Amino acid sequence: MEQINATYKDYLFSSDKNLMQWSFIHSWISKESYWAMNIPIETVMIAGENSYCIGVFDNGSQIGYTRIITDYATFAYLADVFIIKEHRAKGLSKYIMELIMNLDWIKGLRRLMLTTLDAQELYNQFGFHPPLYPERIMEIRRDNIYGN
Repeated sequence: MEQINATYKDYLFSSDKNLMQWSFIHSWISKESYWAMNIPIETVMIAGENSYCIGVFDNGSQIGYTRIITDYATFAYLADVFIIKEHRAKGLSKYIMELIMNLDWIKGLRRLMLTTLDAQELYNQFGFHPPLYPERIMEIRRDNIYGN
């Protein structure tokens, strides 16, 4: 798969999983996210190992992350997108989306999905919209699976 190693405003964006700082990722997702409060570190690491991940780094310290759950051929789900508060409003989320949407394998997918509480404006810029047939989408929800 295509690897990402790019810089933007002195930040490094990389899909090299050896650079991912799993303790940092876990700490943010388990304490700051609305979607996976109290998630165990083992779950974060297994999810990362089985996904296409992109980290955002400032002078070697990780300050952001996203992962794409995918079969690399037909479908992908964008998950765990975050930039820590101190580095927001610098265009980093928009840049990470540009990197993702320019990956050749992403361009060939039949469906790319995500859910978001408050970032619709960002994702609309990249062609995301509410599902055409929401009545066809089904789910099983386990909101308190991590004991939130």
